[in-house]
Order: sequence, then C-alpha cells, then structure tokens
Amino acid sequence: MKVYTKTGDTGTTALFGGTRVPKHHIRIESYGTVDELNSHIGLIRDQDVNPIYKNVLVEVQDRLFTVGAILATPPEKETLKSGEKRLQNLGIIETDIEFLENQIDTMEESLPPMTHFVLPGGHTTVSYCHIARCVCRRAERLSVHLNDIEPTNEMVIKYLNRLSDYLFVLARKLSYDLKADEVQWIPRK
Repeated sequence: MKVYTKTGDTGTTALFGGTRVPKHHIRIESYGTVDELNSHIGLIRDQDVNPIYKNVLVEVQDRLFTVGAILATPPEKETLKSGEKRLQNLGIIETDIEFLENQIDTMEESLPPMTHFVLPGGHTTVSYCHIARCVCRRAERLSVHLNDIEPTNEMVIKYLNRLSDYLFVLARKLSYDLKADEVQWIPRK
C-alpha cells in the first residue's frame, strides 16, 4: 500500500465510510487535533519517567486512536448496510474514564494541596505535559463544536475532559517526582 494516494490533492479528504469533506472541516480539525495530542503524549512517554506513567500513557494513546476513529465517522456512516456498527469493537466506555480518575486520585494522594494556579514549566518533561494538556483542551473544544453541528459520541467529550485533568495532575506529579520548581501564580495586588 502506498502512502500517497493523490486523492487529497484538491483539498478534500475521506472520512470513515467514504464521505469526502474539505480538509478544514470541523470533523477533520477534531480528529486531527486528537492525533496531534497523541504525538505529544508519545513525547512525554519517551522521557525518563516512572514506568507506571509510561504504561498509563500507552493506554491513553490506544484510547486516543479510538477517539480519532469515532470522530472520523459521520453519524450517517456509523451503521453499515448490513446493519452492523462500523466501529463495532471500538468505543469509549465509562471504565476508560474511571481509569483516568483512579490515576488522578492515586497521584494526588502524594501531592501537596494546590493553593494557586500553577505556571507551566520547571522541567522539560513537565512542560511537555502542559503542552499536551493544552492540545487536549483544544481537541475537547473542537469536539464540542462538532457536536453542536452534528451529534458526537458524548463519551468522547467526557474522555477528553478527564484526560486534560489527568495531564494536569501528571505535570504536577512529575514536578514533584523530578524535584522541579512548581511555580504557583499569585496575583499581584
């Protein structure tokens, strides 16, 4: 299979099910941003961090491929002509969200309480987490916008919301583990 197909040379691309849309379509922006997020998470995973976090991040990356597939499938193409679901073995379920919540709770047990907003930075790995968190928030905003135009699986939005929380707490935990400076924002008087 060749990498280049030339079918996108006119500025369109195909969704799951074959529907062609402009490359700037909100659906493409949504799953493209999820793909960007997945790459940033790979960058975090490539750092010298606890293997527990790496294993969680591999699970997250797997779930993000599922999120991308869901977002790449327009509602009218979710069911095949045979009546079967196009993505019959793929989905985001409540246990995926609970997994992230459990990881957040576990990390927070060893962290001091947060009293102010945290400024991104302090260590390169921590900064990568904050960048991934921001990209995750953008993916969430785009998915919400898509949902305003045509129905989107609500679990996708919920997962992205919880994932951004996870990435924020992971950044704090890595700051703690790496003994990096965590600078809290204190408003000037």
